This record gives sequence, structure tokens and C-alpha cells, in this order.
Amino acid sequence: MAKIERALLSVTDKTGLIAFARRLHEFGVELISTGGTARALREADIPVREVADITGFPEMLDGRVKTIHPRIAAGILAMRSNPAHMHSLAEHDIPPIQMVVVNLYQFEKYAAKPGVTREELIENIDIGGPTMIRAAAKNFQDVAVVVSPSQYNDVMREMNERGGELSEQTHWKLSQQAFLHTAAYDVAVSNRLLQIDNTDPLPERLQISVPRAYALRYGENPHQQAALYRRERTGIAGAEQLHGKELSYNNLVDLDAAWQLILEFEGPAAAIIKHTNPCGCAEQSSLAEAYRKALEADPVSAFGGILAFNRELDEETANEVAKLFVEAIAAPSFSENALSILTKKKNLRLVKVSAAAPELVIKSISGGFLAQTPDTGKLERSSLQVKTKRAPDEKEWTALQFAWKVCKHVKSNAIVYARAGQSISVGAGQMSRVDSVKIGAAKAVLPLSGTVLASDAFFPFPDGVEEAAKHGITAVIQPGGSVKDEEVIAAADRLGLAMVFTGMRHFRH
Repeated sequence: MAKIERALLSVTDKTGLIAFARRLHEFGVELISTGGTARALREADIPVREVADITGFPEMLDGRVKTIHPRIAAGILAMRSNPAHMHSLAEHDIPPIQMVVVNLYQFEKYAAKPGVTREELIENIDIGGPTMIRAAAKNFQDVAVVVSPSQYNDVMREMNERGGELSEQTHWKLSQQAFLHTAAYDVAVSNRLLQIDNTDPLPERLQISVPRAYALRYGENPHQQAALYRRERTGIAGAEQLHGKELSYNNLVDLDAAWQLILEFEGPAAAIIKHTNPCGCAEQSSLAEAYRKALEADPVSAFGGILAFNRELDEETANEVAKLFVEAIAAPSFSENALSILTKKKNLRLVKVSAAAPELVIKSISGGFLAQTPDTGKLERSSLQVKTKRAPDEKEWTALQFAWKVCKHVKSNAIVYARAGQSISVGAGQMSRVDSVKIGAAKAVLPLSGTVLASDAFFPFPDGVEEAAKHGITAVIQPGGSVKDEEVIAAADRLGLAMVFTGMRHFRH
């Protein structure tokens, strides 16, 4: 590859710019730049030519036109191996450019501002930057394109080793990264603009452009490769790991299940997850009591599980948690005393999580993707329909509403036995609802007499309610909607149960 003799620099993010530009200058590279970048270089006593000196035109239209000019485009796009191209450059006295260092207006930063107007969004769409990047990336054989300060060190290292040159392999790699950069930028712009005056939550084209945060040791199984991709530092994807072994693919999936469940509750709550299903969940007057109640429902399954809390994890709760082997804990924060207790467990993963805004739920299938709005459905007691002769008493109402929140996060067919503020047992992921009822009862460690039952979808036959009644439940909450609803309600009346319909289903596949 030819030695780099001329570089065009125009950057919004000036991190590391001065050191990089100074090293280019020391290599004898002529620097060409625009407005703010040129000023920064001059202030650092680094020689630089203005783009206007090359084009013969000043910046125009409030900076909308800076580098969009044939003398810049030709200097980047000319193929050095093509005699006709090189003749054209010589004929018009256009200097060839061997390196383009450009990063773009921070559109996403402006797009995230509260109350940002359409006009502000439009003005912060970069035009010249993507044009230069794409031109350089297209002509990668002759032009190196650098789009991020994170690339500066590697570029400098190779130029040092090769006497001011970069290898063809590096040119190609930089080109690939450049096209990823402009593609992600275009996705960010189009997605944000489509949100304006658009009431359809499902876009006409699903555009996903999310950077890889880091590679994982493996996927669900050791023979599968995996990585974490994230948009921002919120939710489980953006959680800050405070301690422990690196998070695995399965850890992240289970942590997200635990975190989504715990966000359902306003009072101090704890959730214990195993393979995305809750084996214990409770909402009590204190976090420690919530954890104790969650644990006592199924202490065997809790071993090696994932925990989540919706309050700062305090010393008392940490002391309780430390008695059990668990894989990972998610919480909004950890007190200093709690950290001093839990970090004694070398491998225990501790993650600090901030809530993320609800967004489309996307799942891959062979040949495509499914997208749906998040299941944010909430219930008010006033919206529930009492279908039996007996209405729930106050204690049962509280238990039913709690059980329904937990049931939403259990794999279907889902059955939850519960008391007020405490799950007692869970039947999950069965092919028939009555089997989920039976498994939930069979797994119960605590007495089921006096509990209530939640079902994520309707009972197709009375047998599920009849089976649950054998174990002492007193009330049922379910969506309703079966052709045999009347038979199910009649069975509940015959058994002395209270039953309420939600009119809302919570399938979780």
C-alpha cells in the first residue's frame, strides 16, 4: 500500500484527536480540516490546511456545506491504479487524499433530549460526514477511513511498524467498520424520524442496529457462540457488574426474567428465578422478609438460582442471601455493608440495574423475526369481574392480585398458588393446564390450604379448578374466554370458590 501523504480530518468527537493528528504530522502527513477541527489543531500548534483552500469555496449555508465538493470527493474516490482517474486529478490540480478521519454529528444525543423539535433533529443530521466516510470506504484500496477515536491507537501502531503505511488488510477492515458506522447512523436517524407523528407501534421495516458490547464464553450450551449487544446502559443489558465471575448467556436471560418480574411490585419485593421461571416471589414490609418468604416457598429449586430485588439490597437481606448458593443477584443498588458481605463469595455475580423504557419485544424465527409491543397490561380491582356466587374477601383480593402479577412471568401453561404477598408454588410450561395445576400442587413445600390460584389463560375444562380445590384453594383468578366458562364457573360455585375474570391473558412462550 502507498504511504499516507494527505489526511482529511473532520470530527465531532475530539477525544484523542490532538495526539493522533500530531503523530500524523510527524509522519509528514499533510492535514486538511474543517471549522472546529481545524481550530483545535491550530490551537495545538499543528499545521493544517482548511478545506476551503482546496475547494476554493468557503463553508456555506450555516455550515451545511463544507466538504461536499468535487475537489474533495475526487481526491478521495480516485483509483490510484486507474491512469484515467489519475490524469483527471492532475488535469484539475486535485490533491489525492489517502486517509479520511471523520465521525458524525451526535444525532442520538440530540434525539434523546426532552422536547426536541423536528427542526432540531433535522439540523443535527450529518450529510457531509457520511458522504466522505462512504467514499473512502468504497475506495478502501487507496484510502484508509477512521471513524472512531477507539481506532487511533491501532492505526498509529501499524503506521509506526510500516513506516507510515497501512496494510491492505487494515484498509479492508477499516472499510467494513466504516460501513457499519454509517449504517447504524442511518438507522438511528430513520427510526427517530419515523416516531414523529406516527401512532403505529410496529414499524413498516424492522431496523435493528445495536453494537456488540462483548463476547460471552458461550451461548446456552458450550458448543454455541454468543455475544451481548446493547443500545445503552439501562436494563439488564446495560447493568453494571460489581462483583463475581463474568456473566453467561443463561445468567443474562435469567437475570432479565427476574428483573422484569420484580418491576411489577411497588412494595419491597424479592424474586428467585430458575430457568426463567419464578420458584419464589414475595412482596413484604421489608426486603429481608420478602426474601425469606420467597425462599421458603421452594428452597430446593432456589439453590443455584438468580435473585432480583426492587430496593437497595441492605445488610440484613445480604446476611440472609449469603446462606444460600446463588449464581447472580440484580438490584437497583447495594449498600456498602451488603457488598462487604456478598463479595466474600468470590464467584457470586452482583449487578446494579437501572430501569429501561419499555420497547418492542423481538424474537427470531427461521427466516425472519416476530415483533410485539411489551406486555405492560396492569389490572385494577374495579376492572375484574366476579363470576361466582361468592365474591373474594379482602384477603383473597390481595392474594389474587399478587398471584396474577407473578403468573404473568411464568412460562405457559402457567399456574401460581399464592397467599397475600407470597407465591406458594408454581406449575410452569406444561402442555395441559390441569397438569400445571397438579405439578404446582406436587411441588408445594408450604401448605396449600387457604391459598388462591392464578392461571395465565382460561381453563378449557372444569378439571383444573376441581384439581386445585382438592388442595384447599379458596379463590381463582383467570382471564376467562373458554367455550366452557359456564361449566368452570358452575364447578367453582359447587366447590365454594370465588372466581374472578380478568379479560386479559398473559401467555409467555
